[in-house]
Amino acid sequence: MSHTFSAIDFETAVGHNICSVGIVRVEQGEIIEEYHQLIQPPFNDYNYHNIRVHGITPEDTYDAPIFSEVFPDIASRLNGQLVIAHNEAFDRGVLLKSMHDYNIHPSELDTAPKWECTVKIFRGLGFKPNNLAACCERHNIELKHHDALSDAKACAKLFLIAQDLAS
Repeated sequence: MSHTFSAIDFETAVGHNICSVGIVRVEQGEIIEEYHQLIQPPFNDYNYHNIRVHGITPEDTYDAPIFSEVFPDIASRLNGQLVIAHNEAFDRGVLLKSMHDYNIHPSELDTAPKWECTVKIFRGLGFKPNNLAACCERHNIELKHHDALSDAKACAKLFLIAQDLAS
């Protein structure tokens, strides 16, 4: 396992349309960079249920950049890195679908086909429940759940804890 990686989390407005991204870069077990960006989803369209989860509204993203404008920042923080997410299938899928929607070629993202998934890691360690909030509570990790940056930081801390538990 590595103590150098990037952890990522997305919040969505509707379907796979991203409205917020949080990324933290970790080197030698320390968070060295935090990145958060609101993103205007297509047509600035939101599902009411998603707003209830994360609290981001169309007013919040009215002047935010669209995904294609933010993608270079995302790619620069992920390319060549081990990537971690708490539900990697969701976060990786959201990113790849958004890239497709904006005609961004997959070759512009240099990450492994599958990322490390802390929910799977903690499930494998026998943790029940193993959702982000439960894992953070168990390990006394501060969490403002469904805030993309807070979720990414929590995921990074959980990955470091899992590495210690596995060794």
